[in-house]
Amino acid sequence: MAGLEETLPGLMLRNAQLRPDKPAIREKDLGIWRTYTWADYAREVEEFALGLLSLGFGKGDKLVVIGDNRPRLYWGQIAAQALGGSAVPVYQDSIAEEMVFVLADADTKIIVAEDQEQVDKVLSIMDRLPALEWLVYDDDRGMVDYDQPNLKSFVAVQEAGREYGASNAGAFERSVEALSADGIALMSYTSGTTGQPKGVMLSHGNLVATAKIFCANEDVRESDDFLAYLPMAWVGESMYNMTVALLAGCCSNCPEGPETLERDLRELGPTGFIASPRGWETILSHLQVKANDTSGVKRWFYETFRRVAVKAELAKAEGRSSGRGLMRWLGEFFVYGPVRDQIGLRRARWCYTGGAPLGHDTFRFFRAFGVNLKQVYGSTEVSGLVSIQRDDNVNPDTVGPPCPGIDVRIGENSEILVKSPGVFKGYYKREDATATAFTEDGYFRTGDAGVLDRKSGELLIVDRAKDVGKMADGTAYAAQFSESKLKYSPYISEAVSFGDGREFVSVMVAVDQSTVGNWAEKNGIPYTNYMDLSQKPEVRELISNEIARINATLPDSIRVKRFLLLAKDLDADDSEITRTRKLRRSYIAERYAPVINAFYDDKAEVDLRTEVTFEDGRRSHVDARLHIQDAA
Repeated sequence: MAGLEETLPGLMLRNAQLRPDKPAIREKDLGIWRTYTWADYAREVEEFALGLLSLGFGKGDKLVVIGDNRPRLYWGQIAAQALGGSAVPVYQDSIAEEMVFVLADADTKIIVAEDQEQVDKVLSIMDRLPALEWLVYDDDRGMVDYDQPNLKSFVAVQEAGREYGASNAGAFERSVEALSADGIALMSYTSGTTGQPKGVMLSHGNLVATAKIFCANEDVRESDDFLAYLPMAWVGESMYNMTVALLAGCCSNCPEGPETLERDLRELGPTGFIASPRGWETILSHLQVKANDTSGVKRWFYETFRRVAVKAELAKAEGRSSGRGLMRWLGEFFVYGPVRDQIGLRRARWCYTGGAPLGHDTFRFFRAFGVNLKQVYGSTEVSGLVSIQRDDNVNPDTVGPPCPGIDVRIGENSEILVKSPGVFKGYYKREDATATAFTEDGYFRTGDAGVLDRKSGELLIVDRAKDVGKMADGTAYAAQFSESKLKYSPYISEAVSFGDGREFVSVMVAVDQSTVGNWAEKNGIPYTNYMDLSQKPEVRELISNEIARINATLPDSIRVKRFLLLAKDLDADDSEITRTRKLRRSYIAERYAPVINAFYDDKAEVDLRTEVTFEDGRRSHVDARLHIQDAA
């Protein structure tokens, strides 16, 4: 039996007792923010939990949530945990066929789906989910004509819960009090970069202990506002917007939808903010486009003070005096403050990036503009946290020192090994994979290659251990390094580089349709679709100049020599990247083998057929003749 502060539902009840009237979660709907207090939060969870109990859900059962960030999907997870079950969040943009493996592997008993779209996906694969008993939906729009016997609304389950509670007083509290810190609270599936995803079993103790370590190393306050917009299936979302919020008693805020995210971010102005490297690159691309579109005087102000800020940040990183105090003060008044306000980060005391490397230039840009951007390192198996950077010691080359209470060492092949209270209990139904994931003395094998600086104590991530190689002349080669440099360009969406065992580096580039399309329109270049745009000679010249500019910042041995522009962006639906936008390198190497061969056979063109998967699971293909050229 655990105390209230050792489990997630226990923390929720503690907050309802200590701060019943304080905002716990907000949801924006039809342009209006609706606030739920901690007392509201606990009541909603209790009613739904008792409803689940009436449906036969109990200890050890699995409840899946699918959808955008919505209060009811958070409440569904806590309700399942309160009954001794586990929550299993699934990526909301997964196509039905992609979800089958996870839903079946998790032995899913109940699914809570956000809306009609998610319900339809589940219904299309229902016959392949033998353990599934109930499908519950949140949003009832479009659900009038559905008459499946195992389909219920969230409201109906809560009504059943109120009836159950009327004749079983205290049942919910007794269930929460009986929880163990060792009970599995969350099953978070890995992204599956090298094969099928694996269910990572995280206990209440794993999550709560890791949240305590984070709060001990960061300025987290009860009055904080977080923006809950990252995929609920990502362990970082489960840690920071659910566990940390429950531990500290702060407020999570659910935006109206992905299409309103930028507006809602500016409107809310969160005090803490987390985004993927792709998210930060997108914000920067939008800023650069807006700066280029503005009038001459405004553009001059922006560029002048941007250069001042970046030079000052570089001087600070090198331990030199930046000087120019007046220019920095003027820049804060005219540029830096307004830019932070424009992107919604004026109130943010700390911001994080994680999950993949962030390009140095992107990182320094935000730091230079007064955004306290820091890198965090972790993985699903360690509850999302190993190390974080300190406010006063931020180096774009490292991810900071391991947090106190987390032990890190470097093993064979430079692999990072971790031992901490957040290390998972094992992979669900995968004892073999669990056994090989640990060293003989109990350290978790992260699969990442890195260096632990003995002097500073900071951890440097090189790449995935299996992806670190050597070029033909013996030069060390890490694909992520050049790729992150290339993605600093606002015109480049994705980059995949090749060089292991080769004489030179080549790269496939997927252009950013928004920024390149905007550039094309300004320059009077007509186009019809992504393929047409990406294969324009003028666009190839544009990207060639971008690569030349970036090559100038790279050592001679790893500069890009040849490149081509893809006829389509890399897509998770096509299995080329994961839902967290990590490259599936082995799959890409197989699918784009003709391109790789053409790079190193000195060909100027290559014919390529690539498969395209639509959201409803239908498949088609794209045929294109791609031009290969030498980088300037």
